[in-house]
Amino acid sequence: MTTIIRVMVLALVMVVSTIASAQDFQGVATYKTQRKLDIKMDSTSTSAVSKEMHEQMMEMMKKQFQKTFKLTFNKEESVYKQDEELDKPNTGMGSGIQIVAIGGGGGSDVLYKNTKEQRYAEQVDTYGKIFLVKDSIEGIEWKLGSETKYIGEYPCFKATYTKEVEKMNVSFGSDDEEETKETEMEERTVTAWYTPQIPINNGPDNYQGLPGLILEVHDGDLTIICSKIVLNPKEKVEINEPDKGKEVDQEKYEAIMEKKAKEMMERFRPAKGDRNNGNSFSISIGG
Repeated sequence: MTTIIRVMVLALVMVVSTIASAQDFQGVATYKTQRKLDIKMDSTSTSAVSKEMHEQMMEMMKKQFQKTFKLTFNKEESVYKQDEELDKPNTGMGSGIQIVAIGGGGGSDVLYKNTKEQRYAEQVDTYGKIFLVKDSIEGIEWKLGSETKYIGEYPCFKATYTKEVEKMNVSFGSDDEEETKETEMEERTVTAWYTPQIPINNGPDNYQGLPGLILEVHDGDLTIICSKIVLNPKEKVEINEPDKGKEVDQEKYEAIMEKKAKEMMERFRPAKGDRNNGNSFSISIGG
């Protein structure tokens, strides 16, 4: 009986989707993002960071990853951009402790996608320099599931895929030891919820390729949830492909990012003799 009900619901949704796809529609979807953080201090770190300061640091980093984005879309194109907000202050806590955010994701960044032509253009402000990353959209091998749930008023279906990601552990040794980094690969399952009621194969950030707009994503510690959708707004939305910045492909941009990240790590790394005196400590965050 449960299977029959699911089939009937899917059939109804597909009928609605067919009607909607016959129309020239566009819309704006608002997404909230957040990332779980779990920073553990070893014996060396705790000598420089008190429990109270550690909690304060965790709260500040948590706020760094709580953002609001808007996806402006039509059948074939989209622009994903952080919603306008007041500039966040530099994350400094005194006592020589600084939190260094490595990577893009600033309020001026713009991600344009063309799902028909399977390409994207991302304008990224990195360390005060504008890059224009242009490349092909990589296909995602989604596995469509039968689980369903409602997100707001929209019936959604579950889809998953697995990918290999880098897991980096950074540690500081004693005064006579250098900083050590151990990078290993781990398999991660990404879960998405999409609604065929909005029949576009698009979604927030770099998630796309499903038979309906993606409204929710769980990717490791990252969660993206749609909080509002406006279809066919009175004022026609504009979708413009970004054209400013030094043009590079994704591979070249990642190489630049890796080099800059190493430079930043070196710049903020505690000097020998300062690691255990409570005057210097740094944390770098990527992604």
